[in-house]
Amino acid sequence: METPLKTPIKEVINRFPPVGAILEEFGIGCVPCSVGTCLLGDVVEIHNLSPADEDDLMMRIASVVSPGQAIRRPDSERGRTAKPRKLTYSPPLKRLVDEHKLILRFIAMVPEIAGRVDLESGEGREEILAAVDFIRRYADRYHHAKEEDILFACFDPDLDILKAMHEDHRQGRACVQGVLDALERGDTDGVVENLHGYAGILTEHIKKEDEILYPWMDRNLSTHQVGELHARFQDVDGRYREVQESYEAYVEKVEKNKFIERAEVSR
Repeated sequence: METPLKTPIKEVINRFPPVGAILEEFGIGCVPCSVGTCLLGDVVEIHNLSPADEDDLMMRIASVVSPGQAIRRPDSERGRTAKPRKLTYSPPLKRLVDEHKLILRFIAMVPEIAGRVDLESGEGREEILAAVDFIRRYADRYHHAKEEDILFACFDPDLDILKAMHEDHRQGRACVQGVLDALERGDTDGVVENLHGYAGILTEHIKKEDEILYPWMDRNLSTHQVGELHARFQDVDGRYREVQESYEAYVEKVEKNKFIERAEVSR
């Protein structure tokens, strides 16, 4: 491989599987990515490793793809400071991270919801429809729309990492549609499978955004862009304030029901 840094990461991993394990040791989870067209050099940059970790990573990858040859990024691309222990965000991106917290609270309830699916009763079907409503109106229409329509528009749409994020969104929506299709035909297993599928996709997706994408975006957004994002997000929040409050109440209700059910079981 003549130029590993200019090679799509999936191609590198497919040709040299140990590279995937090496990347994961450094917190770079490219193996399960559904797109995988990011160049190896870009993958290293976006994760903002410390110079020492970057040297170590490049040395270990070189030992696999080109034994006896070093792979180093040009000096002009080096010199970044080490990634801080605690992630910090600009105000607009912090807002998205906070929205992720509510989505993750819902996802934490998915095993409980999936474990008691009852398509024979009206109440059971309503519980599934309520979960779908939260996903579609809060996680997708409200939160993902902010990302896709406002935040992502600040960057080149052909960036591979944005393509990967869009693909995650697409797969999540497919799972939600799968829940509804299974509900319509009375397929309990289908409902459960797609609920778990959605939870798995969004858990990893949010981790990538919180720990990788958003910090990278903050490093590349101008002060003017951050201010504009903040203003546009505030406008959206103002128009959807009731949506936020109603779905926060929904998640709290689901969590409370879980607590009550567990208390009753333990009696």
